[in-house]
Amino acid sequence: MPLILKFLLLLSALICFKLSANTPYSIPRSNVVELIEPVSERAYPVYIQLPKSYQKQPNKTYPVIYVTDAPYTFPIVAGATRFPMNSGKMQQAIIVAIGYEKGSAGSNSRIRDYTPTFAKDWKKQTGNAKGHIQFLQSTVFPFIEKNYRASNLQRTYMGHSLGGLFGATILLTTPDLFSNYIIGSPSVWFDNNALLALKVNKPKLPIRVYISVGSMETSAFGEGQNMVEGAKQLTQKINALESDNIELKSVVIDGANHATAFPTTAIQGLDWVLGKAKINIIK
Repeated sequence: MPLILKFLLLLSALICFKLSANTPYSIPRSNVVELIEPVSERAYPVYIQLPKSYQKQPNKTYPVIYVTDAPYTFPIVAGATRFPMNSGKMQQAIIVAIGYEKGSAGSNSRIRDYTPTFAKDWKKQTGNAKGHIQFLQSTVFPFIEKNYRASNLQRTYMGHSLGGLFGATILLTTPDLFSNYIIGSPSVWFDNNALLALKVNKPKLPIRVYISVGSMETSAFGEGQNMVEGAKQLTQKINALESDNIELKSVVIDGANHATAFPTTAIQGLDWVLGKAKINIIK
């Protein structure tokens, strides 16, 4: 091969490598929309991923997984479910992750929106869980169910930490909003365990509840709060309802701390509620 030809091939390969190296990565079949909360006029980014079979099955309606803390949770849940869903081990579903108020620090937005009570000793605003639940009901659900073939009967909630607290608040106060709850490392400790004092409503329809916490989420391992005890108290609160409509599973993840528990909670919880062995697909 002539030397000049070798040089041109090498140059071509280097150019291709440079172009591919600079190509931004995006999660397949995903987009982000912005939804406005009517009462406050706050704008929230909402991350959406459609299942692989969505375009090929135009008559199919899909269950929806709703997740809090979108910037953190969306890539984890989308990545972790890719093989189980595509291989048929898990029911394919639409993933919808709700982000933080546009223009607000993430911590400010989540502390305000995910907490059920006003805590006097907190510098940041708290206690807007009821308003955020209304945002889900009046804005997020209607948008998703109008614009996508999304089931209004098979909704799964997933949240971690304060997101777990928010999910527990929904579960105890408006349980029929979701058919499945995956509650990871819930911040039951917030405002002196105010969650446990909320007025509780029993679900009128069957629901599944998966509560998970890392075994190292205690002060003995450097955590500020005993999340293991909080998860235990929440489990006891749910069991005390004595509802035949609640199927409850509580798990302690061996060796996990607060920073590492969520990925395991997400995939194992989804396997429990959407795994092929557990459900009958709603058509």
